[in-house]
Amino acid sequence: MRVIAGKYRSRPLRSLRGLDLRPTSDRLRETLFNVLAAGNPTALEGTVWLDLCAGTGAVGIEALSRGASEVYFVEFSTPAVNLIQRNLHSLGLETRFEILQEEVTRALPNLEAREIIADFIFLDPPYHMEETYQHTLQSLSHSPLANSNTVIVAEHEKRFDPGFEFGPLRRYRKL
Repeated sequence: MRVIAGKYRSRPLRSLRGLDLRPTSDRLRETLFNVLAAGNPTALEGTVWLDLCAGTGAVGIEALSRGASEVYFVEFSTPAVNLIQRNLHSLGLETRFEILQEEVTRALPNLEAREIIADFIFLDPPYHMEETYQHTLQSLSHSPLANSNTVIVAEHEKRFDPGFEFGPLRRYRKL
């Protein structure tokens, strides 16, 4: 696993063994960021990201590599939080991020209280936690963390559909 593009391009990232931590593949991250940047290499500069159920932190780290101004990594698992810290440290990153070690259901209200508005929200819970998708997307549908320009991405198992509509949130693309 590696950083795909930007300042930290080709730098390796670590992962943990086991099925509970399923890092977003290099290929999928490359496709995701190509779609989000729409051919403009500076499109993500200055953006704010929430990496929910962050796992290895690969998506948030990719955003930082491409110029995001701030990434909030939300991860409950202590081994995963330690891994995110190691991955960030291995790249020499000391600023522009915050790691919140808590469940997404607790992190969202805490981030809301701080009046954070995200440009991009990436949600990728372990696949067996299907209810987390619905709960989180429903919470985000009326959250001040997201405005009308916020892009929310939910990575999920191919055979699972997290839903098409949650209040004002509507799926508009499926990769």
